[in-house]
Amino acid sequence: MQTENTETRPNVLLIVIDQFRYDLLGQDGLGRVAQLPNLRRLQESAVSFANHFAVTVPCGPSRVSLFTGQYAFNHRAVRNGTPLRHDTPNLARAMRKAGYVPRMFGYSDTTHDPWVLPLDDPRLESYEELLPGFEEVVRLRMESDVGAWLSHLSQRGVELPPYPDTYRPNGPNVGDPALYPAEQSDTAFLSDQFLSKMQDAESTWFATLNYIRPHPPFVAPAPYNTLYDPQDMPPPRSTRDPLGDRHWHPFLAPAQDKQPISSMVVGFPDLKNDPETIAQLRSLYLALATEVDHHIGRVLDWLRTSGQWDNTVLIVTADHGEMLGDYGLWGKGTFHDAAYHVPLIVRDPARPDMHGRVHSGFTESIDIPVTILKRVGSEIPSSMNGRSLLGILADTETEGATHSFSEFDFGNPVKPTSWMVELGLTSRQANLGILRTKKHRLVEFGAGLPQVLFGMDEDGEEMSNAERPENTPTLLHLTRKMLDHRMINADPTFAQTLVRAGGVKTGQH
Repeated sequence: MQTENTETRPNVLLIVIDQFRYDLLGQDGLGRVAQLPNLRRLQESAVSFANHFAVTVPCGPSRVSLFTGQYAFNHRAVRNGTPLRHDTPNLARAMRKAGYVPRMFGYSDTTHDPWVLPLDDPRLESYEELLPGFEEVVRLRMESDVGAWLSHLSQRGVELPPYPDTYRPNGPNVGDPALYPAEQSDTAFLSDQFLSKMQDAESTWFATLNYIRPHPPFVAPAPYNTLYDPQDMPPPRSTRDPLGDRHWHPFLAPAQDKQPISSMVVGFPDLKNDPETIAQLRSLYLALATEVDHHIGRVLDWLRTSGQWDNTVLIVTADHGEMLGDYGLWGKGTFHDAAYHVPLIVRDPARPDMHGRVHSGFTESIDIPVTILKRVGSEIPSSMNGRSLLGILADTETEGATHSFSEFDFGNPVKPTSWMVELGLTSRQANLGILRTKKHRLVEFGAGLPQVLFGMDEDGEEMSNAERPENTPTLLHLTRKMLDHRMINADPTFAQTLVRAGGVKTGQH
C-alpha cells in the first residue's frame, strides 16, 4: 500500500445531511426561496456536482453504499434493518489502514451481522448501529438511542418524552415550535459536540459529521418554525392531479398508502392532504434545512479560524432526497429523481483554480469513498464499485459518466409491505432499478410491473412514455444498458484477484 507523507496529507471532513434535496441549492422551485447562505457560499470555493445521485434508499442502505462504495445489489443491506456482512470493506477501515483515525459524529444507520454476534447482543436490537471501523465520538440516534442528546437537555432542565413524541410540536398546530429551544436542538447539539471535541484533534484527521435534519418528523424549534411563510412555498411538482395521481402505475397507490402526509409529523394522524397543509410541511422542511445550514456555517468558520481551511478536503452531500409532496408522494420510497438527487460539494484546497465550477456529468454516492481514498494516497479496496472524481476536480476529466443507476427494495421478508399486499408480490420480487441518462429515466421492476420511461426533454417525470410504440427502440436500448451496467458491476471483491504460484495477485482491469 502506498500513501503520501503524513505531513502533506490533508484533513478530510465528510458532512452528510439526511434527506436533503438537490434543488434546495438551485434557482427555481424550492431553491428560489430556500435560505442556505453558507452552503451557497461554500459552492463558490468548491466544485459542485449537478447530477449527483444516491444509488439506493432509504437511510441505512444508502449510507452503507456511501461508506462501502458498493451498489446495493452487491452489499445487499437493502433496507433499514438488513444486516451488512461484517467483513465488507469500507471507507473507515481503509482510512484506518492509511494512518487516519476515522471519527463518527452522529450515526451511520448500520445493521450488524448476526453471524458474528451473540443473538442477545444489544447491537442486534437496532438498525441504527455504528459502521465497523469508525470511532464513535458522539452517539446520536433518532429512534433507538438518543441518550447523549436527551441527557444533555435534561441537565439543562429540558425533559423530553421518548421517540417519536420527542418531535411532537409544542402546541395544537402542525407549525407550532418544537419542545426544545433552537440552541439545544439535535442539530445544535451535534455541532457543539463536533466543535468541542475536534479542538484537540491530531494534525491530520478524518471525521464524518452526520446531521439528522431535515429528516422528518417535521418540527422546527423557534424561531425557525416561522422563518418561512407557507404562502410563499412553490407548489409540488404534479401529474394530472395536484394531490397525486394514484392510478397511472400500479406502484403508486401502495407508495401513497405507505407514506401519507400524516407520517411526516407526530401527533396528527388525521392530517389532511390539501394544498395548505402541503405548503406548511414544505415550509417546515425548509426551516430545518436552514437550521442545518446555519450550523454548517459554524463548522466552516471553525476551519477558517483554526487555520485548517487550506489543509482540509471538505465534502458535503446527503444520503438521499425527499419527495415533499411532489407527485403526491412523501419520503423517499419511489423512483422519482427527488428521492435520489442530492448535492455533492467538494472543496479541495490544493485546486483553487477549480473553485466555483459546476460539473454536469453523472456522479454517484459510491464515488465519494473512492475519491477520498485516492486523494489521501490510500489503497482502494477491490470491492468498491465507485470511481474516483479526482480527474474532474483536477480538470483532467471533463465529460464524466453518461449515466447513473439507483435501486430501491420495497419488500420486507418479515412484515409484508403495502406493495406486497396490494400487488401480490413476494419480498424478493419487490424491487426496482433506475437507469438515468441525460434524456431519459428507465425504471425496471423485479416483479414484472410495467416499465416506466420518462422523457426528460418532453414531459419530464409527469407521465411515462413506455407504452408508446415509437419508444420501443429506446426502451430496448436502455434495458440493455441497464443489464450491461448490472453485469459489469457485479460484486468485484475477489473478481480481480487470482491465487496462483507466486501468491495472491490482484489486478485493476
